[in-house]
Amino acid sequence: MLNSQEEFSAMNIQENISLKSYNTFGIDKKAKFFAIANTEEDVLEALEKAKEWNIPLLILGGGSNILLTQDINALVLKMEISGINLIEESKEDVFVEVGAGENWHQFVLHCIEQNWAGVENLSLIPGTVGASPMQNIGAYGIEIKEVFHTLRAINRDSGKTEVFDWNECQFGYRESVFKNALKDQYIITKVSFKLKKNPIFNISYGAIEETLQTMGIKELNIKAISDAVIQIRQSKLPDPAVIGNAGSFFKNPTISQEQFDKLKSEYPNIPGYPNENGIKVAAAWLIEQAGWKGQTFGKIGVHKLQPLVLVNYGDGDGKEIANLSKKIQTSIQEKFGILLHPEVNFI
Repeated sequence: MLNSQEEFSAMNIQENISLKSYNTFGIDKKAKFFAIANTEEDVLEALEKAKEWNIPLLILGGGSNILLTQDINALVLKMEISGINLIEESKEDVFVEVGAGENWHQFVLHCIEQNWAGVENLSLIPGTVGASPMQNIGAYGIEIKEVFHTLRAINRDSGKTEVFDWNECQFGYRESVFKNALKDQYIITKVSFKLKKNPIFNISYGAIEETLQTMGIKELNIKAISDAVIQIRQSKLPDPAVIGNAGSFFKNPTISQEQFDKLKSEYPNIPGYPNENGIKVAAAWLIEQAGWKGQTFGKIGVHKLQPLVLVNYGDGDGKEIANLSKKIQTSIQEKFGILLHPEVNFI
C-alpha cells in the first residue's frame, strides 16, 4: 500500500504503531497507520489518505474514553490542534475558542487563571477539548451544554468545515448528536465556550461544600471550587498514570419514579436524584451492592475505592475488560432490573 517514505512527508504517517501510551487504559494494541493532526489542513490530508487507501480514519483525542479490544486496521489520527483564544467579550461574558487537541484540565486551569467562570466544577476530567461536546462531559452539577457556544467540525464526506450551535448539537446526558444521528460523520476541530466574568457558584453537588469547609475556605471563588473538586476526584479515582483506567465506565441510569419507589422499598439506602426524565440512580452504588467493588480477575478488575471504575493493573487485555463490563451489566439487570450503559467506547 505504501511505496516510499516520500509518501509520508507532509504528515509523517507511521506504520504499525503501538497505542499503549495513547489510551488511559494502557492497552497495548497497534494502529496500522498513525499520524498527528496539528491543523485542520492535517485533518483534511488524513481524510484524503484514508479514502485513497480505502481504510477507516479513527480520531484519537486523549484516549481517556476508549477501550481497545483489537489491533486497529485504520489510519489513527491523534488530534493535537491547539490554541486558546479570546474571540469576543461583553460586560458579563467572554467567548473563548479552543483547539480540539487542548488538554481539558489545562484549559480549565487557564480559565481559572483568567477568572473566567463556568468550568471550574469540571476540573481534572481527563481527555481533550474536542471530545467535551461530543460526550457532553459533566461532573458535580455542571455539564458542557451549560457553557457551550459553538463548534467547528469537518464533514468527513465533503471535507467542508461547518459550524454547529447549541441547538444543533442536541445535547443529552453524556451524549450529543455526534454520538447519535451524526456519529462518525464529522471531526471536531475547535470548540468555543461562553464563560462568565461574574461567577455563579455551584457547590451543592457531592461533597464540594464539605470539602471547602475542610480546606478552611473563608472566601468562595472559582479556584477554591476547582481545588475542592480536584481533591475529591483524586481521593476517589485512580491516576491513569499509575493504574490504567478510563474514569467512570458506566453512565448513571435514569429510571421511572415508579421503579425507583419499588426499589426504595427494598433498598432504603438507594440514592436517587430527580431529573427531567425520572430519577437518576448512582451506578457506583448499584455495582457495589452487587458485590463487584474491589474484585480482581487476573490483571484487571473493579477499583477498590470507586466501583464505577474498571482498571487494568498491568498487561490486561481490552477484551477481558469488555467481558467484565458485560458480566457487571448482567448482574445489575438481574438484581435491580436496570441496564447500565457504558460511557466508554469499545474499539
